[in-house]
Amino acid sequence: MRFFEMLSVGFNILMLGWLIFGKRKTQRGLLIGFGISAVFVLMQWLVEGMRWQMIPVYVMTLVPLVIIALRYITRRREAPRKASPLKQGLVIVLAVFYSFAALTLPLVLPVIQFDKPSGPYQIGTVNYHWTDEKREEAYAPGSGDKRELMIQIWYPADSKAKGERAPYVSDADLFAEGYGRALHMPKQLFTSIGLVETHAIENAELSNQEPTYPVLIFSHSLNGVKNQNTFQIEHLVSHGYIVVGIDHTYNSTISIFPDGRIVHFVPQESNTIDYLDRLNEGWVEDARFVLDQVEELASNDPNQRFTGKMDLSNIGMFGHSFGGATTTQMMMTDSRIKAGINMDGGLYGKLRIPEEGLKKPFLMMSADDTLAGTQHMSDATIASQGTTRAELDKFFADTLERYEHVAVGGNYWMKINKMKHMGFSDMYMLSPLFERMEGVNVSKVHRLINDYSLDFFNHYLKQQPTKILESNIGNHTDFSLERG
Repeated sequence: MRFFEMLSVGFNILMLGWLIFGKRKTQRGLLIGFGISAVFVLMQWLVEGMRWQMIPVYVMTLVPLVIIALRYITRRREAPRKASPLKQGLVIVLAVFYSFAALTLPLVLPVIQFDKPSGPYQIGTVNYHWTDEKREEAYAPGSGDKRELMIQIWYPADSKAKGERAPYVSDADLFAEGYGRALHMPKQLFTSIGLVETHAIENAELSNQEPTYPVLIFSHSLNGVKNQNTFQIEHLVSHGYIVVGIDHTYNSTISIFPDGRIVHFVPQESNTIDYLDRLNEGWVEDARFVLDQVEELASNDPNQRFTGKMDLSNIGMFGHSFGGATTTQMMMTDSRIKAGINMDGGLYGKLRIPEEGLKKPFLMMSADDTLAGTQHMSDATIASQGTTRAELDKFFADTLERYEHVAVGGNYWMKINKMKHMGFSDMYMLSPLFERMEGVNVSKVHRLINDYSLDFFNHYLKQQPTKILESNIGNHTDFSLERG
């Protein structure tokens, strides 16, 4: 919970206890008490923003305040009446239920708060709408439409940069609907996403502390979004990287274009490996096109922000899930990508990692749950996916077979213990229930991901000595790290 939410809930529950159990209370005292509670609620509205999860607190503050105020103004006095044990017991039970709801709702459905990035740079961000005139949109209902992508770029900002912090999402209602569809849950559970702030300042001036900055391309998961790894992106940018996030239109949760057009996720036609291999080819084309546009920005940015500031000789890429697969394919097909990180992505795509390895710096991160295949899946879960255990076992076996050479040639393979697939993104931050149900310590694994991502890119794109990669080869409590 945020500060004023905690203050409002705590004081509200104290007032409720005094209202029920207090022996020496006057209408004046209650009026003052609930008046203070109303001030806290007002501050919460103004500073942090209203949200439905706080409705119990709003109601329990304002209703008694109005009743007591009316009695005080009209000078009504009611002789105290001793409640029957039954009535008193009922009041206590209702108070307990109310207190539980008032405390639980904002805790279970919080407003995400990202850790302050540890690097020396502030963060700026800007959005782009790019159209690839050479490719037709395969998903469009009509022919002739070109492939359009929404792009977000984060960059090191000047230390004196000031301005509005960028929201996590541009349209809370639309994104809540998108998350609801993706997770098969009511969209009302995700409306607080509109109150989430990032550490990025919109259109801030780029820092001149370094002559140029290495560039990282980020590719999201199937049914993900370009900013789904804000916890990681902000960390890297604060340490001197320019990160370019791609929304893979029709394969992202939602894409919102400047003219108001909205494109939702189009479900996969199949879950077969052959289908995923073909689908990935389009993502690789997206990444290549975006990289072409990045080169144009570096050469001649109309706003002069990025002109001459991007180190195009040191470009890396990272991605989660299907975006991780795209990263691996880009490393094999595009010479501009010098180093890459695949976060729990099946190695789908046209090419296979050869026996001699990628011959480029590569870090594979895997969740132990993913590597276990169907081992931890119940029959009911498998049936809900419209498949059988035998079919799914074959799918995992064929997929994991492609991992054989990921660490060959001096590359790294990190296997994280007590980890699930979506733990590599911001997703589990949406509610501590995800963390509890999935058994993932989100804060711990995010720090692990950030530390090793930064050390990897610092070494291979900034030519800095490794701090943790080389010294932590082997098995550890939270992870194992293999080097080929």
